[in-house]
Amino acid sequence: MAAAVSVPQHTLSEDPNSRTIQIHGWTITASTHPISSAADSDALHASLGIPLPEMTFSRNALTLHHEPSGFSYEFRAADALKGVKNGELGDGDGGVKVGYADAWLKSRTDPNSLLPLPVTVATKPYDWTYTTTYAGHEPEEEATSSSSTVAWAPGDPQNQAHSIPIAELTRPDPILFYAEIPLFEDELHDNGASHLLVRIRVMPTCIFILSRFTLRVDNVLFRARDTRIYHSFASSPPLIVRETSGWEAPYDRVKAHLSRRDDLTPLTDPNFIGRVLSGLPKRASQVDGAGTQWRGLGTSVDIATLQK
Repeated sequence: MAAAVSVPQHTLSEDPNSRTIQIHGWTITASTHPISSAADSDALHASLGIPLPEMTFSRNALTLHHEPSGFSYEFRAADALKGVKNGELGDGDGGVKVGYADAWLKSRTDPNSLLPLPVTVATKPYDWTYTTTYAGHEPEEEATSSSSTVAWAPGDPQNQAHSIPIAELTRPDPILFYAEIPLFEDELHDNGASHLLVRIRVMPTCIFILSRFTLRVDNVLFRARDTRIYHSFASSPPLIVRETSGWEAPYDRVKAHLSRRDDLTPLTDPNFIGRVLSGLPKRASQVDGAGTQWRGLGTSVDIATLQK
């Protein structure tokens, strides 16, 4: 029998649109609001310069503040969408065309075609899949502060403290605080789906955050980008581990993992997509991918030490 885990002193509070936990010097707030209003959407569109996803939650946020060190970290839709390419896509941007794009264009440009050329209107280019490698951010006022004591550095793969302990996270410890914060979602004009969701759980021994961007382009590819953030309350000085991973695979390769070929429902489930992509050989999913040369492929680990 596993030893019981003692529950540390903590404080919980909430209002209609947010919940907060205070524990071991941390103040963590999850704010969830309805989809952005027209006024909020217009303001965000003006600042970003690209069309917004169909469902943008511009007022949602996950914020963390560590009082002893002054360190803060956030997840917000506006900052995530800043990572979407605004302009012509180039090498490394992972540009995607829908599955029927080439056939559609050929049917209208073939010299033997009887179909008239469609009327076209020039539009400002951007990444219509809303692909982003956003991993959260430090608020601007802190990131530019000369008194900041926090610096991210590459993790040491030989140092066990620089890895995320899966065994601890899979123990049936009490969950003191849990939240899901959607940031955006889009159906890609019925060609698939793109969305970004942040989850957090606080347990007696640690904080764990998973931010997952998932992309499905029907009959073309699947793509996922995970950011995992872990902090053990027992680390001294306080240490934060941030692991970012990107995967990609052709649509049919993921589809082949369905348990029932006549049930495509799992292909709309980010958990299923993430599990399949992360379970593929690294060469296939994090190097070759779907042939887009997306710069978000691969895995990296950074650590930050919070000094008092």
